[in-house]
Amino acid sequence: MPVINSLLSPASKIMLKTIKIENFRSFQSFELQQLGRVNLLVGKNNIGKTSILEAIQLLCSRNNLDPLRQTMTNRSEYFFDDERTERRLRPVQDLDVRHLFYGHEIELGSKFSITGTNGNIQEELVVSIEVRKISSKESLSSSPEFLYDEVPDALRELDFSIKWNYGRQEKPWILPLSANGGLAVDNYTGQLRRDTKNYSPKIQFVTSSSLGTEKMIELFDQIVLTPEEKLVEQALHRIDSKIQRIAPVSSRKSRYSLDSRGGFFVLLSDSNQRVPIGSMGDGIWRILGLALATVCSKDGYLFVDEIDTGLHFTAMSDMWKLIWETAKRLNVQVFATTHNSDCWTSLASIAEQEDATEDGIRIHRIEKGKEASVVFIEPEIVIAAEENIEVR
Repeated sequence: MPVINSLLSPASKIMLKTIKIENFRSFQSFELQQLGRVNLLVGKNNIGKTSILEAIQLLCSRNNLDPLRQTMTNRSEYFFDDERTERRLRPVQDLDVRHLFYGHEIELGSKFSITGTNGNIQEELVVSIEVRKISSKESLSSSPEFLYDEVPDALRELDFSIKWNYGRQEKPWILPLSANGGLAVDNYTGQLRRDTKNYSPKIQFVTSSSLGTEKMIELFDQIVLTPEEKLVEQALHRIDSKIQRIAPVSSRKSRYSLDSRGGFFVLLSDSNQRVPIGSMGDGIWRILGLALATVCSKDGYLFVDEIDTGLHFTAMSDMWKLIWETAKRLNVQVFATTHNSDCWTSLASIAEQEDATEDGIRIHRIEKGKEASVVFIEPEIVIAAEENIEVR
């Protein structure tokens, strides 16, 4: 698809400026305006900040179903199909797609959409529940005049329809739902990933529990012997000046038999021994994950849920400086959430040092019952921090 590949090449990527969400999770209708290079979402618990990150991620994934599967699995939004499990002699997991729709219910005609403006181009993801156009139910009648429209609603099979539009380009997918409304996404993610790899931007999603060892090593392998590897080392050095170098464990057995914080060793300036990164504390592990995720999102998007997790307030300014400078250098648009006052005031210190540019720093406050975020641009963020005005 040369036309699509040309449109979506990294060189032509423009940042998202607006996002509109309709009937997705807890949002019946919601908008984000004036998006910048770095966007920090704040608001009370259970207000939908993480759902907004997921919505934008789905839009930017451009029909790659891996993020959908990962998100729903992390939320335990799945069930096991007993019949298929028995037939295959292994657990078969179906995604419970009802939870993606506003109200947690689906029926024929249910739909949610996520729309973004990317420069002068509009891109849109529309997911709907549709009746299957061609079905084995037709075999119920031997008459060539048999019409599927005559089948009672209760007997009709439904499809999970996905349409992604970028300007004048459209990419549709139709995936069958099981009788109990499940989506066997394992059957399709490989095919969708292959078809989108040439024009889907790079995306990294860091959850509140940070990245796991296997994912961290995978990202590190992508930047070995590149300038980005030095950026990661510099990031760790900012948090602990004794850290000189970092390297993953070479033994495959060691890599995958470790706990949640492992797989890497660091070289310290005051020691001749390599030190497991797990000995360095949660903050170092979190910064390593953020640094790796940022540099591996080049010409794409970085999503971070509860970005301040594991970080002392004294490290947050360095964290924001790392993300801001790397995002500008590598053309990354960042979306993050926080509940932490130190987190947003630390971002204010970065905003104060930067000119108010078109692709700058934004804080978006999400409020219950409101259909748009309250936006704070750089000067307003700085003033709020100086005057102790609460933006959360």
